[in-house]
Order: sequence, then structure tokens, then C-alpha cells
Amino acid sequence: MKIELLDSTLREGEQAPGVSFNVSQKLELAKMIDDFGVEFIELGHPAVSPDVRAAVEALSKLDLNAQKLIHGRATKTDIDDAKKYNVPWVGIFFGTSDLSLQHKFGIDRSTALEKIKDAVCYAKDLGLKLRFTAEDATRTDLDFLIEVGQLVQECGADRFSLADTVGILTPTSTETLVKAVVDSLDIPIHIHCHNDFGLATANVIAAFSAGASVGDVTVNGLGERSGIAPLAEIAMIAKVIHQVDNDWKLETLMDLSRKVERLSGVFNSEHKPIVGQHAFTHKAGLHTRAVLKNPRTYEAYSPELLKRDREITIDKYAGKDALSYRLYNMKIKVNEPQLNEIMQIIKENPDKRKFSDIDLLEIADDVLGVNLKARVPIAIEAIISFELSSALYTTRITRWLMSFEQVKDVYEVAGDYDIIAHISSETIQELNDLVEELRTSEGILRTFTRPILKGYSNNSTNTVG
Repeated sequence: MKIELLDSTLREGEQAPGVSFNVSQKLELAKMIDDFGVEFIELGHPAVSPDVRAAVEALSKLDLNAQKLIHGRATKTDIDDAKKYNVPWVGIFFGTSDLSLQHKFGIDRSTALEKIKDAVCYAKDLGLKLRFTAEDATRTDLDFLIEVGQLVQECGADRFSLADTVGILTPTSTETLVKAVVDSLDIPIHIHCHNDFGLATANVIAAFSAGASVGDVTVNGLGERSGIAPLAEIAMIAKVIHQVDNDWKLETLMDLSRKVERLSGVFNSEHKPIVGQHAFTHKAGLHTRAVLKNPRTYEAYSPELLKRDREITIDKYAGKDALSYRLYNMKIKVNEPQLNEIMQIIKENPDKRKFSDIDLLEIADDVLGVNLKARVPIAIEAIISFELSSALYTTRITRWLMSFEQVKDVYEVAGDYDIIAHISSETIQELNDLVEELRTSEGILRTFTRPILKGYSNNSTNTVG
């Protein structure tokens, strides 16, 4: 299977409700997306607003390995806009369904074909490479859709893109549609799937199987309404299951996902595939026992592909193998009766959702009758209070803060400050760097930091600051 990816985080991704990237953020994201290795990056639609125009101008000057594409309507003004930035590719779109023709444009099919022909020919006369997108392709009469595809091909279009604008495809209907279009055209076919029924990933993969060459994706699946197919899911399925030979750096997906979370304010579910917090967390006793013997028993792919770690969580579902494994990694030696006693204490606390290392140390300390807690490294913690600009949405900042691994808890409060965060770090330098990053973030008017040096020993807790 030969496929390519077009990343639209900077365009479709920014169309997600509540999301807006500034120019410097888009430049940073473009470099990270390019480092991952997608074949195309969509820079944006200059006509949207002055800041999008400024971003497209700045992005057009970046030295990227990916091919750059500027988005626009099938109009001479938008095509002229794209030509200004010396970017080789323009992607123009036109709604082709009868629903679009009647209610968006008030025209018939014949007039639509004339407008499409004029736009494609105009762009090609300017020397641009062109991807034509049939918007709402999946609700377009198939014969007319193929007629549109053949027309733009005859006019010189380099690519034809099918947009499942309202996400109504299924894998079966995707294969039928894409195969019909592929068999009718000679130019490469792109697929753009929305996720309104949660099928975007499955539909893009089905499109590849039917002969589509390029799939549109965004980091974390950002986009209009429920978004589009996520980069991580499509890339991992392509590489792991279909074994495509693209030079994508899977190990960068986590950093890229976390960066987009922070910049967008839209955060992944903990159970999201591949980049979710619990993607490699094992809990049930039978599962953990098997995973500890051979991870392939309950893992479809290794976390090492993503530079992630496997986690064995301990609660009432845990078995003795998992507990023994955790204690061993904490360098706590127990015999069988002691292990059974610790296990019994855990089972007798069904309301506790998770036993942390500190929890296990405290239980083991009581069972073994020794001071194990003195072995715990000193952690450097702090309480930070934030005053926010009135223009900021407090809950969005709360969720942004929670995306940092060092942030343990966040509270929205009343009074002089809007948010209080509890953070933990391994070194003073890490603490200072994080505080500085938070303090200088846009919209944060002032902060107050109270560091806490917390050590587990025979001494009482010390506080400095």
C-alpha cells in the first residue's frame, strides 16, 4: 500500500470550536509536524482573517520537507491569494451535492460545472499545482461526482479530493465510493473524513484499501464539530498493520499531541488510542500477569514505538504478579506471606481507585515493620496561584495546566486569584523552568508561587518559600 498524509492541523484543526493558534504557534507546530514526516502540510485559507493571512505568509517562507498547500474557494480571488505566497500547491473546494448547489449557491449542475472549470483552468494557467476538493462529495450523486472529477482532470487538476463533509460514510460505503472514483480517473485521489459518527479513522483506512493515495489528518483529530481523522491513529494503523514504508517518526507523536493539547486547549480523553494517558496501562490481574510474561499477549504494538512506558496499575483488580512486579521495581523485597498480606490490604480497600508508589510504601512499611519511606527521593513541590485576564476562559486554562505532567491538581477559586495549581518536580531547576513558562503565558496577569520541599523521612515536613 502506497499512501501519503496531508496534515491540516493549521487549517481544519483551527476550525475546531474554541481553537485559535497565533502565528508563532503555527510556525512551531508546522516544524514539529514536518519533523514527524507528513508528505503535505496545509497552511491555511488566507481569506479567513488578517491573522490567518499573516500566518500563511510566514509559513510559506519556512524551509520544510513537506509540500505546502494553501486552501481556498474555487474563485479567482482566492486563487490569486494563493499565488502571492510562492507556494506550489493550491487546494480549492466547491460543494457538489444538490444540497450545496441549491442552498449554498442557488445554481444548477450545469452552472456548477462551468464555475469549476473556470476556477481550475485559471489556477493551472497561473502555473499552480492543484488539488480540487468536491465538498460534500459523499452526498453527491455518484454519476455527477465522477463527471466533476473527469472535468477537473481534463482541465489539468493534479489531484481530486473527496470530502465526507458531514461524516456519513461507513468503511463499506467508503470502499465502494473511492473505488468507483479511482476507476474513473487517472489522477491521485485524496480522502477527507469527518468524525461525526466516530468512523473517520476507519473510513480513511478503507479509502486507502480502495485506492486513495492521500488521507487528510490533524493532530488529535481536531476539526469542525467532532473533527477529522487523527494523525496518530492513521499513521500507526498504516505502519503497524499495513506496514507502509513511509519515513514517519512515530516516536514524535506524543510530543506533538501534547503540544497541540496545550496550544489548543482541547485535551485528549485518557482512553484515546495511542496518545491517551492509559493507552499502555494494564489493570486486571489476568491481563497484567500475561503482559509481564509477554507484552504481546495484551498489546497490539509496543509502547517503545512511541517512546512510551508500560504501566501496571494497582487496585482491587490487581493480582499478586502485578504487585510483586511493582514492589520489585521499588526495590522492596517481600516473602510470600508478606506479599499476601499487602495484597489483602489492597483488596480490603475497594473504594481506592489507585494505589500510588507512596501508598504501597506505607503499606509495606507497616507489614514489614521497617522504615521504607526514607528511601523515597525528595520531591520538590509548589503551590502556584494565577490571576487571569478577563478575556480568558478559566476552564480552558485549567485543562491546559492539567496537560503538564508536573501538575498534580488544579482548582478554580474565588478571590484575588482565579486558579491554584499544585505542581511537583524532581529538581529546583525543573520547578523554576516550569514556573517561568506558566508565568509568562499569554493572558496570565500575575502569579504567586509558594515552593514546598517535601521529604519522606523521620523528620517533619519542611516548608520553604
